[in-house]
Amino acid sequence: MFQKVTLENEVHILTEAVPHVRSVAVGFFVDVGSRYEPPEISGVSHFIEHMMFKGTAQRTAKDIAEALDAVGGQLNAFTTKEYTCYYARVLDEHFSLAVDLLSDMLFASKFEITDIDRERNVIIEEIKMYEDAPDELVHDLFAATIWEGHALGRPIIGTSEVIAGLTRADLMDFYRTHYNPGKITVAVAGNISHEHVMEKLRSIFETKRGGNTPRLMTAPSPTHKVMCRNKDTEQVHLCVGTPGLKLAHDKIYTIQLINTILGGGISSRLFQEIREQRGLVYSVYSYHASYHDTGLFCVYAGLSKQNIEQALELIIAQIRDIQRNSVKNEELQRAKDQLRGNLLLSLENVSTRMSRLGKSELYLGQVIPPEEIVARINKVTAAEIQELAGEILKPENFSLAAIGPWEDNGSFAKVLGNL
Repeated sequence: MFQKVTLENEVHILTEAVPHVRSVAVGFFVDVGSRYEPPEISGVSHFIEHMMFKGTAQRTAKDIAEALDAVGGQLNAFTTKEYTCYYARVLDEHFSLAVDLLSDMLFASKFEITDIDRERNVIIEEIKMYEDAPDELVHDLFAATIWEGHALGRPIIGTSEVIAGLTRADLMDFYRTHYNPGKITVAVAGNISHEHVMEKLRSIFETKRGGNTPRLMTAPSPTHKVMCRNKDTEQVHLCVGTPGLKLAHDKIYTIQLINTILGGGISSRLFQEIREQRGLVYSVYSYHASYHDTGLFCVYAGLSKQNIEQALELIIAQIRDIQRNSVKNEELQRAKDQLRGNLLLSLENVSTRMSRLGKSELYLGQVIPPEEIVARINKVTAAEIQELAGEILKPENFSLAAIGPWEDNGSFAKVLGNL
């Protein structure tokens, strides 16, 4: 059972006791990500995340690296388009150490110029590494294609040109604006009591001051286009899809079931039809990503260029079949059981439980119990699947992005025209 406390300075603290484990996961969620960055400092949220590990007034970068390693714990962070998370997982006896370390990093990092310059080079190398991974890069290209000119379409990591020009003042101005109590949520899950968590965290956070900066969001206007980026690779990596649903949408579980049926695993329609039956790809899957005000439904495939038109035809044909004929009851039940199993199995991991608490608070302002999620999934009907697929997955509105030795922008239009 989870509990929630909101301090006077608007810091949200959520806990979930899991008494049958020996570990505790702690996450500090900051309500800022790449979507809130002006284009001239794109990538600054991710840069700040890196700088949190480079030393504080009390600890050197080496001290930070060794602190949890010395007790067998884990320390890490990640930046998304809409939030940044710093987290640790430790034995329950080392909870205080994890909190002390995370809070020191969050509130006392030094941002020394020599460290900034060194880390600037590290991030530029990270960008280069990403450029050498077209199966990952194509997802950013797809977002940039469908949300052209919008912050959601920009890469979280930024570009080499922008990163090279960021100054300490840029980082500190952004940090001071967004790293304040009203934008922080702390989530804790594991073998620890709510009272113990509050005793530790209250003394750290109650003294923090700073106004809550509201989210400044404009919803993206999707474009319908094809973007092919030529690259000397063995395969073409492509993404095709359309805007989806925000996380708080009342049909979110319907779109998740559609995704599961279409491309959510090795039993899905796309995997069975395109890989197992036809042998056209090694990897094919779909996913649905949700944000505060929109979402993204995407199908990915990695394949040889001579197989592209046939694979696209099969992808569109499966979508059309769901729209025209819906899904069979046994297929729908299998998808429901798959989502239920994925959810309940994930809850055996305290890090997943912690992440679920933090993300739920950021996006929903509440934590929906697993039993209620399962109940909502089970209520979805085949008719609702068919209706939503018809509303959302309109191939004539799809965009496509591809990376590889393929430049035929007209092929996708040709496929759509034949359907």
